[in-house]
Amino acid sequence: MRSPRRCSRNGCPRQAVATLTYVYADSTAVVGPLAAFSEPHTYDLCERHARSLTAPRGWELVRHDGEFEPPPPTTDDLVALAEAVREAARPAVGAEAPDPPLDRLGRRGHLRVIPPA
Repeated sequence: MRSPRRCSRNGCPRQAVATLTYVYADSTAVVGPLAAFSEPHTYDLCERHARSLTAPRGWELVRHDGEFEPPPPTTDDLVALAEAVREAARPAVGAEAPDPPLDRLGRRGHLRVIPPA
């Protein structure tokens, strides 16, 4: 099983192993081991991006000295099922979702198609 958390960098498909947090009051960026939970104001990073990150000019960068370990695989069947459903629901690149077929009354779900008079 794989971790549902991926690197926050655009276009990076790698597994997250570190968490980036900005401490604005101290002008500090902190890169540490992957947090237990994803927080709204933190960024999950893969090892490559965690090691190559630089802080904005005038800011201090505090980086974890040890190895970044990937999280252990989860044994929760519900999490695995939810991840499988998310994967299956992702549309193919460049593919458009087809319109659902009309039934004999010209309805699609809760909407009704009215033929022109």
